[in-house]
Amino acid sequence: MDIHVLQQVVHKTRDARRKQTLPKLSLAERDTLIKKYHPDFREHAYRTIRFGPNAGDKTVVELAALLEGMSQVPDDLDLTPSYVTDVLVVGGGGAGCAAALHAHAAGAKVILATKLRLGDSNSVMAQGGMQISVAPEDSPVTHFLDTLKGGLMHNDHQLLKVMVEEGPAIADWLIKLGVLFDRDQDGNLHVKKGGGSSKPRLLTCSDYTGLEIMRVLKDEVLNQKIQLLEFCAAVELLSDDQGRCTGAVFKDLDNGRFVVVSAKAVILATGGIGRLHIQGFPTSNHFGATGDGLCLAYRMGAKLVHIDTFQYHPSGAVYPEQLIGALVTEGIRSEGGHLVNAKGDRFVNELDTRDVVSSSIIRECEEGRGIRTMAGRVGVWLDTPLLDVEHGPGTVQKHFPAMVRQFERFGIDISKDPVLIYPTLHYQNGGVKIDTNAETGIANLFVAGEASGGLHGRNRLMGNSLLDLMVFGKRSGLTAAARAQSMSYGKLTLHHVRRFRDEARKHGVPSSEVVSPMILPAYARKVV
Repeated sequence: MDIHVLQQVVHKTRDARRKQTLPKLSLAERDTLIKKYHPDFREHAYRTIRFGPNAGDKTVVELAALLEGMSQVPDDLDLTPSYVTDVLVVGGGGAGCAAALHAHAAGAKVILATKLRLGDSNSVMAQGGMQISVAPEDSPVTHFLDTLKGGLMHNDHQLLKVMVEEGPAIADWLIKLGVLFDRDQDGNLHVKKGGGSSKPRLLTCSDYTGLEIMRVLKDEVLNQKIQLLEFCAAVELLSDDQGRCTGAVFKDLDNGRFVVVSAKAVILATGGIGRLHIQGFPTSNHFGATGDGLCLAYRMGAKLVHIDTFQYHPSGAVYPEQLIGALVTEGIRSEGGHLVNAKGDRFVNELDTRDVVSSSIIRECEEGRGIRTMAGRVGVWLDTPLLDVEHGPGTVQKHFPAMVRQFERFGIDISKDPVLIYPTLHYQNGGVKIDTNAETGIANLFVAGEASGGLHGRNRLMGNSLLDLMVFGKRSGLTAAARAQSMSYGKLTLHHVRRFRDEARKHGVPSSEVVSPMILPAYARKVV
């Protein structure tokens, strides 16, 4: 049936839905729903990691293969450094830029190396906002409790305490740099309520918050003349005889040559793994999100935490085909947009946590209440026109201009017609274990942002990722800069790579099986 005919169900049932009250799920009901429908609980998608710091733990098969993968750097590579610096930052997104800026401000010599261009990252695509307790009726304690509940009580309490307490200072820093957060009529910061939060605390820049923050951070990195290595992909870390991190090896994507950088401290800010398309899911992630930092840190001996849990954002586009997996911002649900099945019924509290909402959408589709596109994809409706009905004409255009433009390109007016959505692979809940200064168990190796683990527990609360990037980008940069002032450059070796290869052989893993990191997703068609 034509998609426009199916859309009429949403319009016809709107009045009845506006009067509908959804029952609150009990803890037992939530648990049952998630375990039955959430992708984290599909046993066939997981396997045991055979060796390394997380031997015996389970993760998705795609990531397990990369963690056990072999380095592409030859044992006899000439390790004469092409560059020498105090602090080496790997990754050009929010965490990387924040780390570089704070390390530079503390007086360290900084090199920022990034696989693609400066700013090419998931940070750019963050739409929903940044959670910070700035409202009079809110507090860091309430933010802490909301996040702990959202993370299913598995969050690292010390990391979480640091993040919520330092949030207001981060907001002040970003505003002084020039970030244009939304304001109310009195000029105060405007806050919205996000899924799983008890108080409004989302700071937004319409529906392009991440883009606005990255605009400012990128300009500041360039203005401060921090040295950049673009299109330079990290393929290995370097260590001294005591196992301390002493630099990294990169591959210049323009000419394929290896580039060696000696550093007193290394900060990995390489982002997530969406482009592994685990379990075949589409993804909202940028092209370079292939889990590089996890592979590098793991081979070095760093422990990973919560690496069996991933976040599937409830509202990834299902139609048109050109937008498959792209985010339809959670802000639309925060403003009152309904999720509607093929029968025209609401089926979940739209502001519940992401794991509950995603599981509910998957349930509707698996039980035959989804809407199927001509391409064979299935999803549910997000009633975007309801915002204009409830809040007045022009609301969608005013609050979600980026989303309006995104769909206009394909002849869809989201202020008049609902959009079709389904969960999309969005975030890596776990990652490398860090302390409150973002340092790993490997001396002088730091990890900031999505590549780190522990802070968000087993389900990230919306809006916390941007704050995570800024807080631990700052802490890693300042700590690394201070460390660099009191130490000399270490020896450059690949000893840990050789040890890893030896361990792989002991477990029967052939060195030619998988090479990691992946660097770029394998989208090329195979010639048969």
